[in-house]
Order: sequence, then structure tokens, then C-alpha cells
Amino acid sequence: MAQDHATAETNDFVELDPVWIPLADGTRLAATIRRPKDAERNPVPVILEYLPYRRRDGTVDRDAITHTWFARHGYAAVRLDIRGTGDSDGLMRDEYLPQEQTDAVEAIAWLAKQPWCNGNIGMMGISWGGFNGLQIAARRPPALKAIITLCSTDDRFADDAHWMGGALVTNTMGWGGSFFQYLAQPPDPAIVGEKWREMWLSRLEHLRLPLADWLAHQSYDEYWRQGSVREDYGAIEAAVYAIGGWADGYSNAVPRLIEHLRCPKKGLVGPWAHKYPHIATPSPAIDFLGEALRWWDHWLKGKDTGIMREPMMQVWVQDSVRPSAMLEERPGRWAAFPSWPHPAVVAEDWHLGAGGLTRAPQTDAMRIIDSPLATGLTFGEWCPYSSHGELPADQRPDDGRSVVFETAPLEEPLEIAGAPFIDLSISVDDETALLSARLQDVHPDGASLNVSYGLLNVAQRHGSDDPRPFPVGGRETVRLKLNDIAHRFPPGHRIRIALSSSFWPLAWPAPRKKPIALMTAESRLVLPVLTADGALPAPQSFGPAIAEDHRAVIVQSAGGRTRQTREDPTTRSVVVEVDRAKSKYRVQATGTEVAHQTRETFFISADEPNSARIENISDWSLSRPGWDVRTKAAVTLASTEHTFELSASMEAYESETLIGSRHFAFSIPRKLV
Repeated sequence: MAQDHATAETNDFVELDPVWIPLADGTRLAATIRRPKDAERNPVPVILEYLPYRRRDGTVDRDAITHTWFARHGYAAVRLDIRGTGDSDGLMRDEYLPQEQTDAVEAIAWLAKQPWCNGNIGMMGISWGGFNGLQIAARRPPALKAIITLCSTDDRFADDAHWMGGALVTNTMGWGGSFFQYLAQPPDPAIVGEKWREMWLSRLEHLRLPLADWLAHQSYDEYWRQGSVREDYGAIEAAVYAIGGWADGYSNAVPRLIEHLRCPKKGLVGPWAHKYPHIATPSPAIDFLGEALRWWDHWLKGKDTGIMREPMMQVWVQDSVRPSAMLEERPGRWAAFPSWPHPAVVAEDWHLGAGGLTRAPQTDAMRIIDSPLATGLTFGEWCPYSSHGELPADQRPDDGRSVVFETAPLEEPLEIAGAPFIDLSISVDDETALLSARLQDVHPDGASLNVSYGLLNVAQRHGSDDPRPFPVGGRETVRLKLNDIAHRFPPGHRIRIALSSSFWPLAWPAPRKKPIALMTAESRLVLPVLTADGALPAPQSFGPAIAEDHRAVIVQSAGGRTRQTREDPTTRSVVVEVDRAKSKYRVQATGTEVAHQTRETFFISADEPNSARIENISDWSLSRPGWDVRTKAAVTLASTEHTFELSASMEAYESETLIGSRHFAFSIPRKLV
């Protein structure tokens, strides 16, 4: 039978698992709650983290560190499985659905009424938990007073793992394969009892491939508007602390949120990849748990911690370093702003031409952008997670496949903070084309460090909600926004802009390989230059990263990531293989062993864009004495000029016996992509 509660106690807090949160339709959501031992006598606020990533064996180690910290500092820390995931009832169909948000509003109301809760709720999360914190805050549940949203977005189309500038980001395949796996995994029989297999078979029977929906919705339509809080920033009244990292795929949302939200707000962007700032690289990591505690104490306990008297926006201005696909540290300094945007950041034009990049306009010239399809091999991944080989390496090989413009060596340092953009006067003999722009910091010896980049499907030049065919043979000026960044170019270095018509394997190629003609006199790079900042407030200081010493898992195999590129000069084909080797750990409290591994293969030939192909193969298992389950998935994406061809399979095993399988195949029309 399922247990009603499993209780663990320490000297200062109690851990309850499972706690069942009932919903109006009869569904029960499974939670783990850590709270002070005396909370029923002295009620405390709640900090909720709401995820599909299996609280008992997925995020268990991270939760043990973070949630234990909050429980020991006077909070009830709640880790809740979303409907249809982990041990919760029901089915999950896709990302960020209205049902998910409705369930959370109900769960928050239930938590606020518990005798151990003082009625004040906060939400915190990174990535998915950062997304739904914003989405649920926009629903305005009365008890939700504040959120901390990390590595998230306000725009699900333009700034998530699927599309960028209207171009298909191939990270959607990696994430789509992982999400496919989460949807297929069973609940734990130790929690739900004998019905676990029935629940698992139901999940498999109703399994969907959300990746097909992501590919079918190729512009900013109602599918993406749902859950994009940019639709109504004013709907959010709870206080928002938005945090991101320059090495992450989600750096752009923090400046936008601080600019547009009307609620109490703070923004922080460090040098980090896609992880919490107390465990992230590149360093310096910070005392994020202490910073979060100051935020919660202010908004949930009414303490004067001083946090709202500190600068509204703070960013890490990165120093120039040698390019490397793995950086443990990123030197720099904090810069603070009392508001954002701020007058200390001034738009500065740099003109393209035969003389490179110059402050003065130049005479007109034509340049042809016609890159090999395998341009982009040195760049790395859309969303680094602090693993080896994810960051951009030396960009010289790809700069050589691109059209480049660069300054003379700088005589003085130049700092930027914000979103660079480039206006390009172009002509192309097709209704769509892909443009990539990379902003580089070029060392005196020629080493090329990527600073920022952007993509544009020229059919979405008028906005992601207004795709239009490019006038074949006509000429238009298009604007390509690069990712927000803060960076210091030192004296003696050059600023380079590299333009290409392909960016593989990060972005899917345009359906036809057509050269793009660029007229330079009407083209410019605009940099957000940080002027002398003596008038800016002193930045807030952060203590060194600390974390609870409690570890919930024993790592048996750390796995690791490798990336190999093979080029065949005879066939002019390129294969990139990204292996995430088998990772295995044992959950100490339950004895459950968790193992997973993934291989992703990218193939393209030099002159045929529809030779592009991605294969994603993954294998996940959960086991302990008396319970042994495994899911194996394969997802493949290819294309023609007119369609995306998507196929997938899922096999589920219990003790090596196949108990269910699903197969999917979709031919999805390409609409100006």
C-alpha cells in the first residue's frame, strides 16, 4: 500500500513525504515538505517549487540542499510534482498548459490554509520553475506575495529552446527528447502503491510528442501567447526577483522584465550557465541562498533586510578572456543601475564597409553572404549547463566561413551593457533566408572570442507574429537583435561582426541555399555602450557561495559530455556527435538507482540544406530491489523544402520485459522557415 506519510526529523526541521495536495477535480498532487518542527505552533511562510522533474529521484539532490536551507531558516519548503509527473495523479500533455497554472493556484490556496502556514507564499524555480513562477504570478493567487524566477523567459516563442529570431533552434530536439522521457516515466510504487503500474500504462497509452506542436507553430501565435507574460506585464503584482546568466540561453528575459514589470522588482545577471548561482560556472558563484533568504524575509516575513533599497538591476561586466569551450571562471566586475534601461548606457553606431567597422559612414559596397552550411561548428550549444565543450570555442574557423567587418585596434577600453543590434540592407532571391550575426572580441594574436550572437529568419523581419515572404530580388533593411550582454573590450583588441547565412548545428538551415547580397552603406552595428559610471550606485556585494552539506545521492558514475566533429572532404559532409555518457547515482533515502544517457547526432552535407538530420537517442532507468523500470526513446528530425519530417519511438520495460511501446510520425508543413 502507499504510505500516507514518511517522516524524517532533524534537530531543527521535519521532512514529510508524501504530502497529498487535493484538487477540485479529484486529482492529488504529490509533495515533499520540509518545515520547522515548531511550525504548527508558530506558523511560517511557504516557498513552493513546482516541477515535472520527479521530486524523489530527479531533483532530489538539489532539493535537499536548497529546501533544507529554507527549512532551517524558518520556512516551509514545498517541492511539488506537476500533474502527470513523478507521483502526482493525472496526465501531462505539454509544456506550461493552463491546467498546470490552474492546479498551482489551487495548491497555493490549500497551502495557505494549513495550520503551519502563516498565509504567505513565495515561488522559486530555475528554468521550468522560473517559467511557471511568472505564469502563476500573472494569475494573481491572493497568497502569492513574491517569486524568484531564474533562467526563464517572458516570451515562449522568441526566447525559449525552440525558436530564435524566427529560426528553428536545434536545442528543441535535445529538450524535446528529454521531455518525451519525463512524460513516459512511472510513479514510485513506494508512494502510490499497487496502482503504480496502472498509472504508468496510462501515461504510456496517452503519451504525446510535444515536439510536433513546437515545430508546427512557427510564429508567435496563440499557442505561444499562452504562458508568455509579455502579453500583460501588468497582470503580475507579486514582487519579482529575476536572475539569469550570460552563459545561459535565457539571459535576455531579465532586462526585459525589469524594464516592463510594474510590480516591485529586482534583476541580477551573472556570468553563469543554466544553474542556480551558488553552484554555477563560470565563477564567481555567489551566496544565492543567502540572497534568496533576504528576499523572502522582506516579502514573506516583513523584515527590513534592506534588499529593496539596493540597486534595481545588477550585471556582471565580463572581462575579455581567451576563447575556450569550457570556462571555470569569468573575470569581471559588478555594475549596478537604479533603473533599467538607464541613461548611462548610450547607443553607439558603427558603420559597415570596405574599411571594416568605423564610427564614420563609408561609401557603399556590396558583399555576398553565402556561407558553407556547416558554418557554426565552433560555436557550442544554445543553452550551456556548465559541462565541457558547451561554450563557444575560438571563432576563427567560423569567422573564415563568414563575411566579417572589424574595427582598428581599440585605443581605449569599451564597455557594453544591453542588447546590441545590427541593421542590414539585404537582397535575396528567395522568400526566406537565415541570417546569423556574431559579435566578437578579437585578441591581438587573432583569437576570436564570442561576445554575443543573434539569428533572424528574414521572413519574420517585421516581427515574430507577422511572417511575410521576403520580396524575391527586392531589397529591404532588416534588424537583427543580438543577445543581451555586458562585456569589456580592452585596448589593443578589435571588435568584429561576423555574418553568415547558416549556423549549424545550432540552427536548422533555410529550405534553399541562396546567397544574400549586403549593401554596406545602409548597414550599421549599434552597441549599447556603458559610459563613465561614476554617477551609478555602488554595486551590491555578494558573499561566497555556500550550500548545505547534506547530500541526498551517492554518485556511482558521473557520466560527462563529449562532442566530436567529423568532416569528410570527399563527400563534403559533416557529422557532429554529442554524447552524454551514462550517469548513475543512488538516492540514499530510498536506495533507488537512477541512470541515464543520451547521444545526439547532427548530420549535414555542404551544399544541400535538406540533408540536415538530427537523431536523439536516450535511455533512462530506475531500479531498486523489487522494482526495475526503463524507458528507451529515439527521436529523428529531417526536412524537405516544404516539410519537417519528424519521427519518434518510446519503449518501456519492466525487468527487461517490454510492457509498452509507442511510435509517432509527422510531416509538418514549413511556413516560411
